[in-house]
Amino acid sequence: MYSFSIYPKKCEKVQTKNRIIKTDIPSPETLDVLKSCLENEPVSMNDQLPIVWDHAENFNIYDISGNKWIDFTSSIFVANVGHSNKNVIEAIQKSLDKKLINSYYYATQERVDFTNLILSILPESFDKIFFLSTGSESVEAAIKMSINFTKRKKIISFIGGFHGKTMGSNLAGGKFKSQEWIPVNSFVTHLKYASQSEIEESGLTDYEFFKKSIDGINPLEYASVIFEPYQGWSAEFLSKEYVKYLRDWCTENRILLISDEIQSGFGRTGKLFAYEHFNIVPDIITCAKGISSSLPLSVVITRGEIANTDMSYNSTHGSNPVAVNASYASLKFLLDNNLIFESERKGNILKKELEKWQKERPHYIKKINSKGLVAGVFIESPDGNNIDFVDKIIEKAMCLGLMSIRTQSGTLKIGPPLTITDDALIEGIEVLKESLDLCLDTLV
Repeated sequence: MYSFSIYPKKCEKVQTKNRIIKTDIPSPETLDVLKSCLENEPVSMNDQLPIVWDHAENFNIYDISGNKWIDFTSSIFVANVGHSNKNVIEAIQKSLDKKLINSYYYATQERVDFTNLILSILPESFDKIFFLSTGSESVEAAIKMSINFTKRKKIISFIGGFHGKTMGSNLAGGKFKSQEWIPVNSFVTHLKYASQSEIEESGLTDYEFFKKSIDGINPLEYASVIFEPYQGWSAEFLSKEYVKYLRDWCTENRILLISDEIQSGFGRTGKLFAYEHFNIVPDIITCAKGISSSLPLSVVITRGEIANTDMSYNSTHGSNPVAVNASYASLKFLLDNNLIFESERKGNILKKELEKWQKERPHYIKKINSKGLVAGVFIESPDGNNIDFVDKIIEKAMCLGLMSIRTQSGTLKIGPPLTITDDALIEGIEVLKESLDLCLDTLV
């Protein structure tokens, strides 16, 4: 596995409207912080690019030395309405001025206001919202709800999926190496992820692929199916027709359909929620990350008949009034500023630029998945080590003023704030292009 060096490297100076690199990278002034993190924290807390964030505004990240990066991470898909959004900060400040920063799950006006707002823009079948703190918690709760409601003990999910790092959510995911620590038998049946490319490669129709995937499954044993509209590491979407067949099968067999929108929700894909691309309505939606564009909050959205099956659906920090106020402001800003449409519009720009890049470098850009402001670019390394090669590309890009996500999967993952300007979006792609070429030069 490739290791990012925390020691400053000489980098060419950069000065554009959207990027500034004026020191060695990482900045020598931040070295003590990086060393302290490595000394006192596990490796897992220090495996992303070694930049010490000082502050972040809109689509830019800054260190204490005045270096400035275009952000293609959204702080890993959190800052949908931009970092330090003025409306979100004002909402947080409002809670602080009111002296209401924690309320267990006792009722608050803040909770009512946010619940009413989010339910007002969802299909009428949704009438209950359960507040928690993290995405993993929301997945655990959704699974528990489905089991309590159906009185069945198993669930279905997809190979390659990711739903969280707690035991239940980890088992629901389809990355089996990450489950080796778990000392219990899985209650999950994993199906092959039915992307359009996977179905085309199989030579089957969507319906034939679906029927084959559920062959041998007794539906009466299963409480729910949980799916990601797209898988995070690749931005690979499920086939639209496959999801329709899945929805019908779940309805016929009283199996609940859970859409995991933790990464894909709140405008990321050019829809409020990504399940809308399939023209279906799930039974349960799990949300986190971009819900607040700032503080930890997650929710499970469902129907009363599903949610009212257990009195233990509560959480100590769920519906924290500060986080709820921030989420209200974030969603209101998203809607008032038409950012869902903007995600779709800018997504078309992103896709066009990536396809142009693929034509320029067909031997190195294997495949592109892109919808709204999320994209996965599959890289082919000349030496066959795609994962390390991608790490080297994003490290080069860091030195040129672009912050990227490390996927450790041989893909470049792109997910800027929905507020990014057109020119900054294109500039960021140009940085990735330059970084790929610089890495290729070192291999010659």
